Amino acid sequence: MIIGGDKSAVIEHIKELAAAGEYNHKAELDDPSLDEEQAAQAITRYQADRAKKIRFFFRSRPAYLLHDIAIMLHKSRTKIVGLEKLADIQGGAIITSNHFNPIDSIFPRLVIQQVFRKFPWIVSQETNLAMDGINGYLMNNLPILPLKNSPNYIVKTFLPELKRLLAAGEFILIYPEEELWFNYRKPRPSKRGTFLFASQANVPVIPCFVEMQDSGLRDNDQFNKLDYTVHVLDPIYPNPNESHRANSKQMAAKDYAQKIAAYETAYGKKLDYKFSYDDIAGYRPPQT
Repeated sequence: MIIGGDKSAVIEHIKELAAAGEYNHKAELDDPSLDEEQAAQAITRYQADRAKKIRFFFRSRPAYLLHDIAIMLHKSRTKIVGLEKLADIQGGAIITSNHFNPIDSIFPRLVIQQVFRKFPWIVSQETNLAMDGINGYLMNNLPILPLKNSPNYIVKTFLPELKRLLAAGEFILIYPEEELWFNYRKPRPSKRGTFLFASQANVPVIPCFVEMQDSGLRDNDQFNKLDYTVHVLDPIYPNPNESHRANSKQMAAKDYAQKIAAYETAYGKKLDYKFSYDDIAGYRPPQT
């Protein structure tokens, strides 16, 4: 599951961000950068492609196949615990997870497909639509709900579509850590936007935490293969007697607290953000 080439510079950047306490900042060094006009064009193009339903259906089949292949390659190395916690979930919901790999959406997908037989939608920054290579193809052909950092876009376009999908019983994956930190084991603070959306749509949040253990088997020159455990945590419901703002703060705090507890149980140690190369699952740092 190593996507891309040399990761040493990215890992050093993660080390710098952790030292600065910037846990929700971008760690990847080569992600696309779009201005306002380019971002709008990327979203418009994606929405226009999806509107051509028959053409998009056939064009997107290879993307689903690639996702299925990624799942098959990792299913034997993946365990899921806590599925019984989803017994009372009725209708649509938002799923959260730690964000550590470009295709880590396969893990929440395993959960949702196993219980609800659905392929979750993925909320993705609009810059991801401009990626090239396999990642760009997947971002433009899987069920993606683009998110742009614009209040006008969020209120008029994003939120109505999010509510429509949830009302139709769909499941939507959102990463409240926001940015991807490659193979980083530790949960990072949950930004409250995800939970504001859940409160406004009046749906539960299903928190997941993916534990990564080094298998000792070589994957490439820098990393060993990993074994994964997906921890399905207690669903979090908005309080109908609270404001959306209050709900978002309380739900974000519960999401983060549960992931901290899952981390501490999985790895047998208290969470702190003092950086160690062991924080990067499977990494073999260069010998100095």
